[in-house]
Order: sequence, then structure tokens, then C-alpha cells
Amino acid sequence: MFVILLDYTAPLADIDRHMRAHVKFLNAQYASGTFVVSGRRIPRTGGVILARGKSREEIEAIMNEDPFVARGAATFEVVEFNSSQKAPGFEPFAD
Repeated sequence: MFVILLDYTAPLADIDRHMRAHVKFLNAQYASGTFVVSGRRIPRTGGVILARGKSREEIEAIMNEDPFVARGAATFEVVEFNSSQKAPGFEPFAD
């Protein structure tokens, strides 16, 4: 499992201009089963994505395709972890 932290490096007006392409990217990753949940950070300085994948390198390659990242509007950090405990209903997310 991976936590991806996006940090905006561009003004929100630029972020908003790329939002449609970013949402299309997110939807493709949800359809592939890679992304589990995502949302804006509060305050609106970036985003958070919970993902699953085979390796950090795979997740980093996917994130480099994010329009925010590819267009220089955001950077990201990938935190890998083992999901050793979970609430009922989250069994599919166990390692």
C-alpha cells in the first residue's frame, strides 16, 4: 500500500486549469484498481491518494503521468507501508 502526498507548486488558478485532465487521470487509475481513495488536502495545498501497486517504482511512474506533475504544477511524495491492521470491510486492502 502507498500514501501519495501531492504538493501544489503553482497558483490555484493554474491547478484549476489542469483539474479536468487530473480527474481523467484519477478515473483511469481507479478503473485499473490502483487508486483506492483520494481527495484534497485541507487547506488546499495539494492532495492525498491511497494506492496499491507492485512497487514504489510503479507508483512513481504512474504519478509522473499525473497532469499536475507532468505540467509542473505539483510534486509528490510516495510513502510505502504494510497494512497490518484494518477496520471491518477493508479486508480487500490487506497486504
